[in-house]
Amino acid sequence: MPTPESDGWEELLSAMNGFGAPAESDTWREFARIAGTAARADPDVARAWTAAAERSPSAMHRLARALADFARRDPATGRALAGWARRRPHPPHEPPRPAAVHTNVLDGAAHLQGQSVQARDIQGGVHLHHQAAPTVPRPRQLPPVRERLVGRAVDLRTLDRLRADQGGGARSLVVVSGFAGVGKTTLVSRWLQGRADDFPDGQLYADLGGHATGEAGSADGPLGPVPTAAVLEGFLRALGVASVPAETSQRVALWRSMTAGRRLAVMLDNAFTAAQVRPLLAGTPGSLTVVTSRNHLTGLLVDGAAVHRLTALSTESAVELLAAGGGGARVAQAPDAAREVVTLCACLPLAVCVAAAQLAIRPHRSVSALADSLTADQGPLDALQMDGDAVVRSALDAAYRLLPEDAAALYRALGLLPTDRYDLPLLGAVRAVPEERTDGALSALVEAHLVEETGPASYRCHDLVRAHARGRGADEDPAARRAALLDRFVDWCLATARSAERLLTPGHRPVATDAAGPDAAPAPLDGADGALQWLDTHRSALMGAVRQCARTGRHTRCWMLVDALWPLFLRLRPTEAWIEAHRLGLAAARSDGNRAAEARMLTSGAIGLRDAGHHEEAGRWYALALENATDQGDVREQAQALNGLGHVALRTGRLPRAREHFERALLLRESLGYRRGAALTRIRLAETALAADDPSTAASHLHRAHTELTDEHEPYEAARALALLGHALVRTGDHDGGTARLRAALDAFRGAGARSQHWQGRTLEWLGQAAQERGDRAAAGRCYTAARDLYAPVSTSDTERLADRLRRL
Repeated sequence: MPTPESDGWEELLSAMNGFGAPAESDTWREFARIAGTAARADPDVARAWTAAAERSPSAMHRLARALADFARRDPATGRALAGWARRRPHPPHEPPRPAAVHTNVLDGAAHLQGQSVQARDIQGGVHLHHQAAPTVPRPRQLPPVRERLVGRAVDLRTLDRLRADQGGGARSLVVVSGFAGVGKTTLVSRWLQGRADDFPDGQLYADLGGHATGEAGSADGPLGPVPTAAVLEGFLRALGVASVPAETSQRVALWRSMTAGRRLAVMLDNAFTAAQVRPLLAGTPGSLTVVTSRNHLTGLLVDGAAVHRLTALSTESAVELLAAGGGGARVAQAPDAAREVVTLCACLPLAVCVAAAQLAIRPHRSVSALADSLTADQGPLDALQMDGDAVVRSALDAAYRLLPEDAAALYRALGLLPTDRYDLPLLGAVRAVPEERTDGALSALVEAHLVEETGPASYRCHDLVRAHARGRGADEDPAARRAALLDRFVDWCLATARSAERLLTPGHRPVATDAAGPDAAPAPLDGADGALQWLDTHRSALMGAVRQCARTGRHTRCWMLVDALWPLFLRLRPTEAWIEAHRLGLAAARSDGNRAAEARMLTSGAIGLRDAGHHEEAGRWYALALENATDQGDVREQAQALNGLGHVALRTGRLPRAREHFERALLLRESLGYRRGAALTRIRLAETALAADDPSTAASHLHRAHTELTDEHEPYEAARALALLGHALVRTGDHDGGTARLRAALDAFRGAGARSQHWQGRTLEWLGQAAQERGDRAAAGRCYTAARDLYAPVSTSDTERLADRLRRL
């Protein structure tokens, strides 16, 4: 039979003779059962199945195509169709063929897919151009696991059964609960990796941080539960969303829209409550969400969850893991001692692996000596107790004592740093040693199962290990040494953030200060793209540095670091971090007595508040910034604050107030000769005029803004002015002039790439409105459809508005 990767499914369905079979026949009834089942699992099949009620050839052809596409992704449907095809009655004769068929030949023979030209004999060159459709991201985010999974065959079969019991066409939800260190993450990762073919649209992973110490957003560092909005931001970006909404509710809605019709596996690791999980459930049948937690999460039973409690390994499996992890033949030679070791480790995979690493590091040590060491060193580890025995602390203490001096120092440093991710440049800088030396120490920690490698030169610690390392640092390193390490961490973050800032936003002026700059060499950055990637991957460390400065009273460093992170906030729009950082930075600037820094924190932070929809608070911040800048005689900051006040007024529909603020800002910027700033304020004045239904005034502002921005070599902002100008001209009745400018702006936005996706959508929508006003409904429909498709991964509200336009059209 044909393979799902070919077009053979469609050919098979076309020849099935079921299309013409009577509705009461067994052939048709079986076909209807298969199609109906697929329709419940896939929206495309559902639409085609509904349309096929008329059983016209065209409707049945569309149904065949939809079933073909779904069969590629769903093996059960493929097998059902194949079986039906074998059982169906063969037609008594083939349909008549055309009397003559002419075949075009290019260089002897060719198979053409996509666009083609049929013109009988062709002489000369033929060029066929096909623009490839944009690739859909297929994330593969599951954590790596060791090759050998010991003692979990029964658990893997149980997970298979739980998933099967929930039905392949339903949205599946499985919770794996169990004690810390029992191996939940490893088990689920291995299970999902072995079933990757069932989820062709990708595998997503998030550590929800539900059982880490500290509070989310506290000054102690990025520990504690991860905000739902932050997890959604990461998932949406992994699925190709260029601009993530600010509001959590909007992110939830967009997440459900983006996952509809996809077959995804989502792993939510280390969850704390059912409420933390619910907004992250994929909104589509056929997807699977697996949650791991130290709690039972019984609240998810109402959501249809199947729960599997993962227990410790059996003694036999734990002994096998001890041998495989480093004990080798010594385990077989001393079976009683081996059983004592794994019993002391409570048969927890984490503890057993650490114990095995001790044997691997010391090849001449006996298993009996290891058992004696674990027994002698028992002591409570608050986060890990089982039946009253704190066995994991004993294992960690014993493993720590075996570390080389340099690895032990690095281990203590990992616990002190306010971040949950590490890399070589960061660790080398904070320890003030060459990266090669740090690399060797890291290798020792990886060998001892105290650190895990999550990617190329990227590492993390288990929550329990990090807590142990933090305690060792507090006990063994003098306060002055710990403070110096944290100072180097902050200075390295600041130095590299400033380096990224110069590459990404060269026009952003640092606030003047008498304080010395960071005494640290920045991490190397590979151009602007590398700078943005560094900011993105080091968010945890950067926010940890901001919180560390706020907690320890390093006020100048705090606001300096927040100011240097401007390109992170501007380009990546992490709303929660933006607001939190500026609140801490504002308090620090005030404590520092630096009015200029206070003004910067107010104006930059107000943008984050405004974009998050906190208009009232944003207005207060802008008003304080204006008062501050006026007292200081800083005209540029006055204009910035007035522009911000105008934007808040425009967002909240207070048009006269918005116009007043923008006009004052324009006068100040023109007095400074700040042409770029003046042009941007003219765009805001034009938007205000359009909101007041005064397109002529708007066009006047936009003509000049476009000219000034072009002269200032600001192509993206100039394209924004040009698109708005085209829209304004259409509203004045100049359809030809407006349409020409809209098309020119659209070409400019397309050249700017993903950054301009939202503006491409706006421009196409305005082109559609212009076409509709001219009575060209076909052109309007094409523009509205293209705009809707561009909005889909960016803005739920815009997508719904365009869908409504198409319905009314």
